[in-house]
Amino acid sequence: MEAVPPGKRERNMKVAKFGGTSLADAGQILKVLEIVRADPDRRIIVVSAPGKRSKDDTKVTDLLIACAKAALERGEAEAELALVVHRFAGIGRELDLPSALLTEIEQDLRGRLSSDRSHKGLFTDAVKAAGEDYSARFAAAAFTRKGVPAAYACPREAGMVLSDEPGNAQVLPESYARLAALRGRPGVTIFPGFFGYTKAGRIVTFPRGGSDITGAILAAAVKADVYENFTDVDSVYSADPRIVPDARPIELLTYREMRELAYSGFGVFHDEAILPAVHANIPINIRNTNRPSAPGTMVVPERPAHTGGVVGISSSDGFCTLFLSKYLMNREIGFGRRLLQILEEEGLSYEHAPSGIDNTSVILRDHQFTPEKERHVVGRIRKELAADDVEVERGLALLMVVGEGMSHTVGLAARATRALAEAAVNIEMMNQGSSEISMMFGVKADDRKRAVKALYRAFFE
Repeated sequence: MEAVPPGKRERNMKVAKFGGTSLADAGQILKVLEIVRADPDRRIIVVSAPGKRSKDDTKVTDLLIACAKAALERGEAEAELALVVHRFAGIGRELDLPSALLTEIEQDLRGRLSSDRSHKGLFTDAVKAAGEDYSARFAAAAFTRKGVPAAYACPREAGMVLSDEPGNAQVLPESYARLAALRGRPGVTIFPGFFGYTKAGRIVTFPRGGSDITGAILAAAVKADVYENFTDVDSVYSADPRIVPDARPIELLTYREMRELAYSGFGVFHDEAILPAVHANIPINIRNTNRPSAPGTMVVPERPAHTGGVVGISSSDGFCTLFLSKYLMNREIGFGRRLLQILEEEGLSYEHAPSGIDNTSVILRDHQFTPEKERHVVGRIRKELAADDVEVERGLALLMVVGEGMSHTVGLAARATRALAEAAVNIEMMNQGSSEISMMFGVKADDRKRAVKALYRAFFE
């Protein structure tokens, strides 16, 4: 970094990301505007597509996915397109934005829907990314109209270069140097989240919830002082408030704790968004758009760990177990490698792989292990590995007990297993990470909520 001339102090920089509920309608966008106006250090704003306005509403991203599906199946999507245009028309009307802006996005969406459909993944990504793109354009226009000079930033022109993996893209290293130039832009920069461009110039998206990832990448690129992630809750809680209504708020988390909790069900922050912040050593502040005065939760590189320091309990369903056994498996050199190679060749990523002497289990996401894929993989394992038995069990949920202080505390596993036993929850699987900051339990999905309540009582009440 260049030296700052005497008498001058370089301005602080905050990157602030606002989720779908924060952009759901004109009233929410005006709340975002006031939050940005209140702090001149908030100079780069990352926006999601408009989310639900009520429980029964539909997210704009889901409307766009329906557009893409209709275009692929029927060859046209006029009815679906009309719903998207109607949603943005309402926002534009309430914000008193020029009608030309709505005409511009309708023409753009028609162009996306009439583009090349030979690659379904790339076509769908181009359509569903429109939500964030239009949200950024509308927000920039609304900010400027209300006296906060703001400019839309095109991810392609700014340098957001991603891998060629539709729906699951990752940032390429060269992006950071290109995106760093955003720090020098005047006024407020509004950047659409969730998507970027391949080297060939095609739109690709991160996984769902990927606007968190965009914000973290930008924060790292511009060397922000803090990355603020605004959502619709006051903080991260020690358990899902929908399961444990009086769950305690968490004031301070480490990167590792947040990563573990986000991975296993804390939907308030995308687990893949941790990495860019870790590499750049940038603190993350999770806050509430609807109550900006609340301090929220700070996520930092490290904090003092205390004995018995369980900070949170998270859970997620939608997993299955691939279980196989073979006598003297432990004596067979390369068995594990060949098993994982079969999964790799079938395009499957695995979550965990606990093993014994003569058996091993592989935990997979249920949605990717389709019945057709299951038959093929099980057949290959029986034939190529000569396994004695291969079984697949679906309907699994994973629970994580997380805390940096756990590694210094005796008896935590006993407390957890006793709590689950008293709640009549059978443990299908148990695993403790080598870092010793988490314990994982596999239970039947039907038992998930009861298990979370039992663990919360054991560690927090």
